[in-house]
Amino acid sequence: MLLSDFYQQRDGRISITRQQGSDFAKQIARDFNPLHDVDNSRFCVPGDLLFALSLNKFGVSRSMKFDFQGMVGGNVDLNFNAAENELRVCDDQQKNYLVVSRDGSIESEPRFIEALTLSYVAFSGKTFPHILVELMEQQGVMINPQKPMVIYDQMSLEFERFVEGEPAVVLKSSEFEVTGKRGMVTMKFDIQVDAESIGSGEKQIIMSGLRPFERAGVDRLVEIYDERRLSYGA
Repeated sequence: MLLSDFYQQRDGRISITRQQGSDFAKQIARDFNPLHDVDNSRFCVPGDLLFALSLNKFGVSRSMKFDFQGMVGGNVDLNFNAAENELRVCDDQQKNYLVVSRDGSIESEPRFIEALTLSYVAFSGKTFPHILVELMEQQGVMINPQKPMVIYDQMSLEFERFVEGEPAVVLKSSEFEVTGKRGMVTMKFDIQVDAESIGSGEKQIIMSGLRPFERAGVDRLVEIYDERRLSYGA
């Protein structure tokens, strides 16, 4: 994976165009969330791209918590600042978009980092429809088909140890807590090398604009999503 295709660096800052953010979402994560469409007025850079850049620049710590605090638009100059136990991605006005708490030893082996990044991003990109549709049906709610709003909140990684090999992310469980028109989805996963667990993690996303579940509406939402995916692949 050549991350350099998805950003540019100038004067120590990183910026991501709408096209680069959209390409990362679709080509690497296979994520067709409309928020990552170039022409979407609410466009935002994929949180998974900020995650990937953070690991690429600073390595993987034994314990990491990623707190996504704001949506990054296209062509925003970003500063990736590192302190002993914290990383911050912010703009020149010191507005934070991602704050990473970290602790413990650091793994900097490129093959390990790339494999972890690709596996996690692929797992993350399958959130819809693979995971969310079942959870929405269980809770009797759904997102707005016209303006779906699904955004990152937090994610974390905890490693028992680092080993040689290529880590893979495997879903363990998922749950959906609904409060009014908002809901929090929590996905817990295992991190494995050669089918042996070396750590675990958790991803949380916020869904807003919830409404009563309608099978026809959800089926149409999935149909549109699949059409977008197949059209892009063609």
